[in-house]
Amino acid sequence: MEYSNIILTIENGVATIRLNRPKAFNALCTALNEDMESALNSLRQNPAVRVVIITGGDKVFAAGADIKEMLTANPMEAMETSRFGHQINDMIENLPFPVIAAICGPALGGGCELALACDFRVMGESAKLGLPEVGLGILPGAGGTQRLMRLTGASKAKEVIMLGKNIKAAEALSLGLATEVVPDEQVQDKALQLAAKLMEKPAVALMLAKQAVNSGEAYGSAAGKYFEKLMFGLSFSSHDQLEGMTAFLEKRSPNYTNQ
Repeated sequence: MEYSNIILTIENGVATIRLNRPKAFNALCTALNEDMESALNSLRQNPAVRVVIITGGDKVFAAGADIKEMLTANPMEAMETSRFGHQINDMIENLPFPVIAAICGPALGGGCELALACDFRVMGESAKLGLPEVGLGILPGAGGTQRLMRLTGASKAKEVIMLGKNIKAAEALSLGLATEVVPDEQVQDKALQLAAKLMEKPAVALMLAKQAVNSGEAYGSAAGKYFEKLMFGLSFSSHDQLEGMTAFLEKRSPNYTNQ
């Protein structure tokens, strides 16, 4: 399917979504979110997809939301914009396979929120994350206050959000926001290398592990530990559990079928 605001490609089990509003610095808007929603739904239903990479290209990831679109919104329209942003980022967070953000240049506002919804963030040396909404008289509205707080703690999140501070790549790495920092020209290759490593793992175990981590993050440690027990038991219903353990005992490489 052709999209107006993103470019979707799938190759060797890796789906790449490239934000494609270069004249607007990939600013997020309703039309782009609609394209994202359609693409994410199609990927979720595609058994060939094992990993997703989201990128904005080699200059900018996404420089926030489209201010012109929001300027004259009334409270109900603004709430709907927020709801749609939450929906997209929740979809990314809940995909049954890993999602990697490949970030060059700024990922600000809604772009930062989108990146925070991903499981991994490969950042170029020029990359920076930020939530500047308070300086516009509003606040992050697509999950940014919650995801940043969970990743950095409340004190750092308040510093970034309330002071409008940008987090450069090196600091993002020290805070655990970045999985890896590399020269800008290596970001896409590093993201593909990470995708390849993830694809060596059995898909069912990856899915269940991701769900267990997300459950604890969302509902607290007690609920997360209970969910972990359920996911651990469920993992023994997969072919790859038997294959992985058998291969370990036989001292050979496993032959996973991802079933």
